[in-house]
Amino acid sequence: MINIALVGNPNTGKTSLFNYLTGSYEYVGNWSGVTVEKKVGTLKNKTGHLIDLPGIYTLSPLSKDESVVSNYFISESFNGIVNIVDASQLERNLVLTIQLLEYGKPIVIGMNMSDVAKQRGISLNEEKLSKELKVPVISIVARSGKGCNIMMDQISTIETKDQHPLKLDYGEILENGIDEFFELIPSQTVQNLPLRWLALQFFEGNQTVRSYLNTLTSSEKLDELFKKVENQIKNSSNIQSLSQWIYSVRKDYISSILDQSLEKERTNQIPLSDRIDAIVTNKLFGIPIFLICMLFMFKLTFDWLGTPLSDSLDYFISGPLTSWISTLLQSLGTSNFIQSLVLDGIVAGVGGVIVFIPQIFILFFFISFLEDSGYMARAALVMDKLMESVGLNGKAFIPMIIGFGCNVPGVMAARTIEQPKERLITILLTPLMSCSARLPVYALFVGAFFAKHQTMIVFFLYVLGIVLALLMAKIFSKILLKNETSIFVVELPPYRIPQTKTLLRSTWDKGKGFIRKAGTFIFGGSVIIWLLSYAGPNGLGVEMDDSFLAIIGGLFAPILAPLGFGTWQAGASLLTGFLAKEVVVSSMNIIYHAPNMDSLQGLLTQAYTPLSAFSFIVFILLYVPCLATVGTIKKETGSTKWTYFSIIYALILAYIISLIIYQGGKLLGF
Repeated sequence: MINIALVGNPNTGKTSLFNYLTGSYEYVGNWSGVTVEKKVGTLKNKTGHLIDLPGIYTLSPLSKDESVVSNYFISESFNGIVNIVDASQLERNLVLTIQLLEYGKPIVIGMNMSDVAKQRGISLNEEKLSKELKVPVISIVARSGKGCNIMMDQISTIETKDQHPLKLDYGEILENGIDEFFELIPSQTVQNLPLRWLALQFFEGNQTVRSYLNTLTSSEKLDELFKKVENQIKNSSNIQSLSQWIYSVRKDYISSILDQSLEKERTNQIPLSDRIDAIVTNKLFGIPIFLICMLFMFKLTFDWLGTPLSDSLDYFISGPLTSWISTLLQSLGTSNFIQSLVLDGIVAGVGGVIVFIPQIFILFFFISFLEDSGYMARAALVMDKLMESVGLNGKAFIPMIIGFGCNVPGVMAARTIEQPKERLITILLTPLMSCSARLPVYALFVGAFFAKHQTMIVFFLYVLGIVLALLMAKIFSKILLKNETSIFVVELPPYRIPQTKTLLRSTWDKGKGFIRKAGTFIFGGSVIIWLLSYAGPNGLGVEMDDSFLAIIGGLFAPILAPLGFGTWQAGASLLTGFLAKEVVVSSMNIIYHAPNMDSLQGLLTQAYTPLSAFSFIVFILLYVPCLATVGTIKKETGSTKWTYFSIIYALILAYIISLIIYQGGKLLGF
């Protein structure tokens, strides 16, 4: 089977095309860096594999995820390239296309968003463009699948196409430099890689290619050649670097091609996306609009739709389902131990978390809607000024937004950030974002203590996480980001009404992880918690206060007392929350032996005051990342030191903020 690389700029519809051609689903979102690793799918007609590579503007990598593409071109074997370009942004998109044509593999160009181009008065003659570039050019609309079957046919026969590398004239100086490069790196040493392409990437400053060349010849000789050619270019023109010279030659070539194949109608009409952006990215209205969107999301999740659905599910689990399971266990003649394990441990523990599934899916649906509509890219742009004031840039806000769903992909999304230290800070801060796993804990406590103000309390917790992340960013950037400059480039795609199918699949893709955890971490955690509560130094079936769980939780109680929740029950619940934050609710269901959510909330009102409850949920927001997030931090940083630091600083921060809230609240008479 053939292997085809799918390459294009961010937000050109690359992942949508991948989904259509392979029949599989990859998460689609409208910001740079959705695909941070290569994804492989089998073409629907079974003729080959399609490799979805990260969205890039150029083969010269700036960030960790962009280097995936250059590494792939150097080290992997593939038969051809599908290059998807935005028909409404051709001049910019074709810069990457030129680099791909210089590589020399058979290539098919998908001209996506031709519908958007027409709306903007851009008329493209695909036949002329195809003739100029000497490759097939197919007009497609990846979201709807228009033209994609024609592209599938072209891909199937790509191996039979006779493709020669594009050869532009880069001027006498650079062409002489390329000849010297050939003498330095003989063609037999680079296996099947195109030598001229390697030379151009080297002179363009591609660090991935440079690292590869360092294995073939001495770094000193390469430096000497690069400096020699660059100095000659500087002395003979006003251009200050080799990469600028190469870019100018390519741009002139692109302009000459588009003059032949592109027509633009002059129109005074401002595109709809630009008119909306004038409001939502306005420096005065941008942040308030983002906060209003979040507030609406929480109203939907807690007041209008989520809570009634959760209450209905709770009634079913605690009523009919529990009765059926109890009857079944009795009819099977099971022992009291097994009945207690299943009903008081598994059903109470797992069921206590499952009741919050409607709220979590509503939250994910709304986040998916904002992403697929194109708004989230604007949110990153709006936050750029604010992020800049704390030493980061708007791109660092993207992993934080993803962190609202789950901190694990949020931490992984930091790969799109170019500067290593800035990437590290973003990784450390992302766990402060309130993920969906904390939502069941919030819902439990706000329903018990702040029933009339549920939305505002949860909204405050999310905003508190952002504010503290910005504060810590300021502190960390002062320590870590000395003399480090950052780059912020984000694609602003046209606004779209999300497709229902894509929206539902995106919601399911996010939410299924929560259900999977209910069957693994939460199930296992519930069994362990119940066993610890059932057994004690005096044997099995002991009173809860004499159990091993009470002894373990009691070790933490004195430390937590100044925060307002110095009980062994709180200590034990927080300890289990390291596995997964949802397990805190499972633990409380088991510890308080509550048959349903209403009963548990009633028991909590006896154990906590509104002030200590608020202190507790703030502590939940900030204290140690869950086990999966800690593992991801270790993988992404490659450092045990920074992994431990992420746990310790979050724990200290949580303690300080909860202490201020509880002790300050007491002083104010709450």
